[in-house]
Amino acid sequence: MRTRPLYDIAAVLARLGVGVVFMAHGWQKIEAGVTATSRSFDDLGVPLPTAAAVYSAFVELLGGAALIAGLGLPITGALLFLDMAGAFIFVHADRGLFMVDGQNVQNGYELVLALGMISLLFAAGGGGRLTADQWILGKRARTPEDDGDEEDAASFVASLRAAETKPVKKPRSPRPAKDRAPTPEPAKEPVKEPDTPSAPGKPETSDKPEDAAEDDVLVAGRKNQRRRTSRTQPIKRPTATDDDATT
Repeated sequence: MRTRPLYDIAAVLARLGVGVVFMAHGWQKIEAGVTATSRSFDDLGVPLPTAAAVYSAFVELLGGAALIAGLGLPITGALLFLDMAGAFIFVHADRGLFMVDGQNVQNGYELVLALGMISLLFAAGGGGRLTADQWILGKRARTPEDDGDEEDAASFVASLRAAETKPVKKPRSPRPAKDRAPTPEPAKEPVKEPDTPSAPGKPETSDKPEDAAEDDVLVAGRKNQRRRTSRTQPIKRPTATDDDATT
């Protein structure tokens, strides 16, 4: 069972070999001259020898280069196949298979048959993926949105790989109650008792008794009111009149 990369490499080598053969034959006709080539075709019985000489010379030279590059393979392969089909029909068909049979040069159709079939294969899409056609078509079909999608896909794959390689963290076990620090209780505000209003018509009494201006003293069975005096009497300083009186 063939693999696709191996087939692509084999197709490149096949295009290279066949392209070199076509370029060599085309250059040979151009180097000899279109006039000389047309005369040779006329002697071989090819119809329209001048047009056939121009067609075969340039198609073989340029077509061989296009085969090597993989450029326009469907058209290039078809043109080269038609070139070899004309050579087979008008020149080599009645001369046998072999180019050389023993010591006789027969100029048979083995070469044009092989080159024509390979050209037909290239025209049918057998040139592989390593071609200029694939590069041009891929560049046209590729858009910036595709580049963005590829970047998103690459980042998604990278995130999946990172998630697979990242170790799973074990959940922490809860600490026992004795190891936990006690949570401070919120301070309680003192409850303020509401002021109770006094009953209507009842005079408000003060807790502290007012200092009486006068003291009631019981003297000989009756009350004698006297003015309350201070326990401590101020010291009276002597004046000048008192000094004169004493002297």
